[in-house]
Amino acid sequence: MSRPPLTVVLSSPRGFCAGVERAILIVERALERFGAPVYVRHQIVHNARVVADLERAGAVFVSELDEVPQDAPVVFSAHGVAKSVVDEARGRSMFFLDATCPLVHKVHNEAVRHHEQGRHVLLIGHAGHPEVIGTMGQVPADAMTLVETVTDARSIAPPEGPLAYVTQTTLSIDETADIVAALQARFPAIVGPRSEDICYATTNRQRAVRDAAAGCDYFLVVGAPTSSNSRRLVETARRAGCSRAVLVQNAGEIDWDALKDVQCLGISAGASAPEVLVTEILEGLEDRFEVTLRRPPGVAEDITFKLPRALEA
Repeated sequence: MSRPPLTVVLSSPRGFCAGVERAILIVERALERFGAPVYVRHQIVHNARVVADLERAGAVFVSELDEVPQDAPVVFSAHGVAKSVVDEARGRSMFFLDATCPLVHKVHNEAVRHHEQGRHVLLIGHAGHPEVIGTMGQVPADAMTLVETVTDARSIAPPEGPLAYVTQTTLSIDETADIVAALQARFPAIVGPRSEDICYATTNRQRAVRDAAAGCDYFLVVGAPTSSNSRRLVETARRAGCSRAVLVQNAGEIDWDALKDVQCLGISAGASAPEVLVTEILEGLEDRFEVTLRRPPGVAEDITFKLPRALEA
């Protein structure tokens, strides 16, 4: 029986960013240097396959530091942690490795600088996300206000005095621009970041998806439901005109029946999704369709981040 034709547009760049690669490498190097177990506070990145692979290698994922034995190394996740977590680790004389993405650290430093200069900080981000929790934990609780939507930006009542804003690194470019515009309209003197807080990888992946999705009638984004940047890619594809854009964690979650009438399928992956997941999806497609693969040129990414000094030698 002949297979139906299907054009697959493979969006690029996709998948791992430099911060995710660094975080995973920190856990792997720690296991090599110190032996198992190495404890990790929260998921090192938001991807079940990555977590499972590291667990098999000897990593133990915990919710809080009180689950970590006193003499065991512990790694903080790529999303960043509140100052109170670092203070707790130091207070217990724990050996810890900080896998926080350097671009998240940049936002932390901006928030602290604004607070020290007497500004109340507005954080544009999503409540409950680990990165937001970590960023809000850099300053006293009354020194920062979370802004999630344009409606929030138009209605919040921050304390009197100078204001500044910072953003979560994995937000939608377009939605964040709308929120910033609303804040600037209300508070013309508000101070923004010295450089864009939304990270290069988020920006590059959203632009690539926007370009690819415009000509597709179905779009798959590979990533975890807990991954902010992956969910933003789905939204980006829909805004670009591909209403049938869905998030899947792996090939097993694909609704194959929904692809029967599809002529052009786009694929991308969030910044914490390993390329093996995309490869497995392509194999599943080739089993069912006569695939014509298109690989539009994308922005080349050559950014790398240094490992903690304790792991460099």
